[in-house]
Amino acid sequence: MKENKNIAFLNTIYQIAEMGVIGIDDVFDKVSKAGFREFLEEQKKEYNSILEESEQILASYGAKEKELGKMVKVNSKVMADMKLIVNKEDKVIAKMMVEGTSKGITKIEEAIHTYHEEDQDALELGQKLLKTLENNIDGLKIYL
Repeated sequence: MKENKNIAFLNTIYQIAEMGVIGIDDVFDKVSKAGFREFLEEQKKEYNSILEESEQILASYGAKEKELGKMVKVNSKVMADMKLIVNKEDKVIAKMMVEGTSKGITKIEEAIHTYHEEDQDALELGQKLLKTLENNIDGLKIYL
């Protein structure tokens, strides 16, 4: 039972970070400012690092990450395209990214607060993701 809670927590981390990568990929080619593109590239590197760490910890349990479904990925792309059809300004993209990141913060905070297992590595990775998301919102504010 304990192992299943750890795996579920790690998959939550994985999916939030994966959604971050997907969100960046959905808007990256629409961003006009070079500084904003560089910021998004750094965000993506952070998310990919968290993905790798979660994969490693999951592997220690003999488990594999549970990726987001294809419909979630397609829906993300369609929604981004629809929101940007009229206005592709960087501030609109930044606002979308803040909204998505805020959802990620809510999810990881809920997961951390309900996670009462003893896997310190998993807990630290969840806290690292939370800090990354909070820092990303601060960085996005420049482009609003």
